[in-house]
Amino acid sequence: MPTIAPYGSWASPVTPALVAEGTVGLPGGWADGADRYWLAGNARVTLFRRRAGVTQELTPDHNLRSHIHEYGGLPAASGDGVVVFTDYASRDVFALEEGSAPRRIAGAPGLSFGGFALVPGRRQVVCVREDARQPGREPVDALVVLALDGPNQDGGRVLAEGADFYYAPQVSPAGDVVWLEWDQPNMPWDATRIQTRPLDGGPVRQVAGDGRSAAVHPAWAPDGAILYLSDESGFWNFRRWRDGVTTVLHDHPFDFCGPAWVLQAPPYAPLRDGSIGCAWLDGGWTHVGRLLPDGSLQDFNLPVTWAELTPGDPTCVVTAFFADRPAGVFTLDWATGDLAELARASSVTLPSGFTPTPRDFSWNSPDGPVHAWYYPPTNPDFAAPAGERPPVLVWSHGGPTSFARPRFALDTVFWTSRGVAILDVNYGGSTGFGRAYRDRLQGRWGVVDVRDCAQGPLELARAGLADPNRLAIEGGSAGGYTTLACLCFTDTFQAGISRYGIGDLETLATDTHKFEARYLDGLVAPYPAGRALYQERSPIRHLGGLNCPMLILQGEDDAVVPPAQARDMAAAVEAKGLPVTLVLYPGEGHGFRQPGTVADVLTRSLRFLGQVFGFSPA
Repeated sequence: MPTIAPYGSWASPVTPALVAEGTVGLPGGWADGADRYWLAGNARVTLFRRRAGVTQELTPDHNLRSHIHEYGGLPAASGDGVVVFTDYASRDVFALEEGSAPRRIAGAPGLSFGGFALVPGRRQVVCVREDARQPGREPVDALVVLALDGPNQDGGRVLAEGADFYYAPQVSPAGDVVWLEWDQPNMPWDATRIQTRPLDGGPVRQVAGDGRSAAVHPAWAPDGAILYLSDESGFWNFRRWRDGVTTVLHDHPFDFCGPAWVLQAPPYAPLRDGSIGCAWLDGGWTHVGRLLPDGSLQDFNLPVTWAELTPGDPTCVVTAFFADRPAGVFTLDWATGDLAELARASSVTLPSGFTPTPRDFSWNSPDGPVHAWYYPPTNPDFAAPAGERPPVLVWSHGGPTSFARPRFALDTVFWTSRGVAILDVNYGGSTGFGRAYRDRLQGRWGVVDVRDCAQGPLELARAGLADPNRLAIEGGSAGGYTTLACLCFTDTFQAGISRYGIGDLETLATDTHKFEARYLDGLVAPYPAGRALYQERSPIRHLGGLNCPMLILQGEDDAVVPPAQARDMAAAVEAKGLPVTLVLYPGEGHGFRQPGTVADVLTRSLRFLGQVFGFSPA
């Protein structure tokens, strides 16, 4: 018989240290002939290769993370027996060939590289270069060609320049390059262009870009055509371009990709039989299969809740997430739909009955349905006293143009196994539900997201799944802003936890990195013309509505949300006489990576909610 104990006080096998040490990040992988590559790591990311059944770590002395657009992505690539990668500390580019140590081929103070694509048979690599050598000016993007034999002292031969941003070029066997570019104030999910040109020069030809839609992730089809995804129909669907003629391949009401926050390879696989291996989102749930030449979908019915695909034929490498077990890197056979594991994010095996099943939970708003994932308290050894409802921790995801995925995660089980329910909200503006859902936030950041995150737990309470007097909210980055705004502009919550959150929108508009420097033009209003609106929606200017304790967690090295935001917010809350704790973590940037930090965040958060909600953590 289970022990009867209040929600929040249940004993759990998932400790803060287990969460911090028990999961390895898997940023992606790819297939190169018979070889399989994947990246793995948290504070330090390294590259592994599976060859002839043998797994080898290739970069034990380097940290493979790129700095491009601050969020990075695609720090490595391979081809013709060569691996190219960038090191996070030095920002230099290295080439690794069989039997030799990594050899530096490019780099200079102020230059960053990422989004690599090897040129077949040419001992060259095309990539994005970010140039920050001019003090007081924003970095300048360009596409460049680096020679694998160096020395590339000029930072590479420029292939394309003039756009504000470039993204993940792709090279055809014939030596043509296709890429994505866009200009401020647009973000890559607003309006973009896809361009192509020969590697050795020649005219640039525009593949897509009508100024109204987001065309993303171009790739070369086996017959030399260019495939890409466009949201012109209202969803990111496939298009085909050849010799100036665009063909619409299908018209399904599903998104076949997510937002382009980080550099990544095309998240699909053009196959020689004319089909496309792909993943799509239907109501927030992920499906994996093939888009057939007749426009129909073949669903493999895999038990995945999210999948990050890469090109490959007849197999590709996929990072797959599940509801009931840790994520992993797999090979996926496009003929059969079979998965074969290469690596796993966690070796932790939980006792039976501790893993919550994510449930889709939705409610109506003035803009239409709002979607969320509900994780109920789950522990086979405990039950709550009769009539008690659980406390709920609402998660507001970052971005805000992002998506809360249903998935197994130790940090989720950390809470649910103790008797705290989780509501992970895909507020209006989230991706995965089409452009109209994403555009709900245009001009209304701080309004729609706040309304949805505040309404969700109240709907849970009406359904009997939450204690309306024990509701907390937590979020990081843009989700931290939504957290702070919910605490200041609504009376739904009794506690709040902000991780590197934004308290002052005006400061963010004037003191952030180039990639997001004009992001708020669309989310709020152009600045400084819309200054009054920025002030109206900044939590730090409206503490009169704040009436609950806060925990504020911040990395000291954050370049996206400067630490001054956290300090100012904590000082303002303290001046009002409310309980507030500010913790600054040295060596942490935008997102917490060090195991000690991750464990400390969970320990403090549990203690904080126990104090506010009146339970004693086991």
